Amino acid sequence: MTKRAAIKRQTRDMSREHGVLDSRQFMEDAKVRRLPTHAGWSPYPSNDDREQAYLKTLKPKSEGQAELMTAIDHHNMVLALGPAGTGKTYLAVAKAVEALEAGKVGRIVLSRPAVEAGESIGFLPGDMEDKLAPYLRPLYDALSDRLSMKRVKALMAEGLIEIAPIGYMRGRTLNNAFIVVDEAQNCTYVQLKMLLTRLGWHSTMVVTGDPQQSDLLPGISGLSDIAERLAPVPDIAVVKLAERDIVRHPLVASMIGVL
Repeated sequence: MTKRAAIKRQTRDMSREHGVLDSRQFMEDAKVRRLPTHAGWSPYPSNDDREQAYLKTLKPKSEGQAELMTAIDHHNMVLALGPAGTGKTYLAVAKAVEALEAGKVGRIVLSRPAVEAGESIGFLPGDMEDKLAPYLRPLYDALSDRLSMKRVKALMAEGLIEIAPIGYMRGRTLNNAFIVVDEAQNCTYVQLKMLLTRLGWHSTMVVTGDPQQSDLLPGISGLSDIAERLAPVPDIAVVKLAERDIVRHPLVASMIGVL
């Protein structure tokens, strides 16, 4: 008996004895073999039969994140300021997807400044959309983490999800929408004023940014000034996240404290 025949015979014996493996999965012409789902090692406890939807449930991982999520639920205008890795963009986009799927808003509008941080984009090939694609990529990543990429493309084709640079927002009124303005530290005071006044009826706007990581020249970023002016305004929430809210690698929090 050859070695291959011995392996096949052993596989059939295991299938009859334990009722776990399906012999049809090991036919001669089988190209892909499905692993058994109710036997063998699993990263989850044996008594854990949670569904994927439950695993995707959004939960805060720090007090600051819990405060931000509560602010988004109860305010139509939220400014989230904090260092990198605190989940500002992720939570804002996740809340936007949650509102869209629940029917609370009719569309999602994601905006981000395209700032040349020491590198010019003029030489990049393609039209304007191709040149701006790398700057908008973080928003695509946040969306695809909450929705399948196929669903994201379908919603974008229907106009239910729009991703646009800040320069394209002037003159618009965004009604029945969830607006997320990301990397707001790279916006000037005039740009932020223009963006905040785009808010329409039945809409929510979340502005995220880190005043300490602006790619603009010193004194040009308007995020800190805008946050200080809006903090006393009723019905507007200004949430400030700290190093303790960083949920990335522990070294990120250590570096933020000394850089």
